[in-house]
Amino acid sequence: MGKIIAIANQKGGVGKTTTSVNLAASLGALEKKVLLIDADPQANASSGLGINVDAVEVGSYQVLEHTKSAKEAIVASNAPNVDVIPAHIDLVAIEIELVDKDDREYMLKKAVLDLKSDYDYILIDCAPSLGLLTLNALTASDSVIIPIQCEYFALEGLGKLLNTIKSVQKIHNETLDIEGMLLTMFDSRLRLSNQVVEEVQKHFSDMVFETIIQRNVRLGEAPSYGESIINYDVSSKGAANYLSLAKELIKKNEF
Repeated sequence: MGKIIAIANQKGGVGKTTTSVNLAASLGALEKKVLLIDADPQANASSGLGINVDAVEVGSYQVLEHTKSAKEAIVASNAPNVDVIPAHIDLVAIEIELVDKDDREYMLKKAVLDLKSDYDYILIDCAPSLGLLTLNALTASDSVIIPIQCEYFALEGLGKLLNTIKSVQKIHNETLDIEGMLLTMFDSRLRLSNQVVEEVQKHFSDMVFETIIQRNVRLGEAPSYGESIINYDVSSKGAANYLSLAKELIKKNEF
């Protein structure tokens, strides 16, 4: 039975999509069967795994609308063992369209429930907001990974996200767990980066992944080639970091 993990933070630019794409590819490289659901209208996770976003006819929009099944939306990516339910810019409209539907927070959960037996891990790349799309992702998930960038405003807004997770646990999904907080964009030369790591580890101790994602030029280049860091440059620091995260996740879940 697979595990569904949302990768969420309402702040933009914290490394959500980078983590979704490269964690999926790393788990695939470690021979796990992975599905990545792109629940962000920007569709960067889809293009980051080599999918032509403009050509997407069936994607997460149709799945959330329930006009197509999740199985009909699945496409293979260019990363071994990784499938994708891609997004398209039309996903922007879903928040308005779902607003007066019954059970609007459960649309994704209903759609993906029967996929759990087909995959080891189902990752959901969330939009940078706490709207209905992210709510659907958290309601459908077993746990959530929270990327936090090692910068000045890192902890700002974290309280709001944790409150949202608490209210989802209370109302929609009582088994939702925090898989872990992931420190991203770490630069060991900067005192500030080190301070943020200390702060987060001090406040959240065992909730923080041991793996820290370091700033890495190759990691930034990979998406422009439509490839994960594993495909683009497996010898890079970025690839080593994400493989380490994938191993940590597997160890945590498959004891």
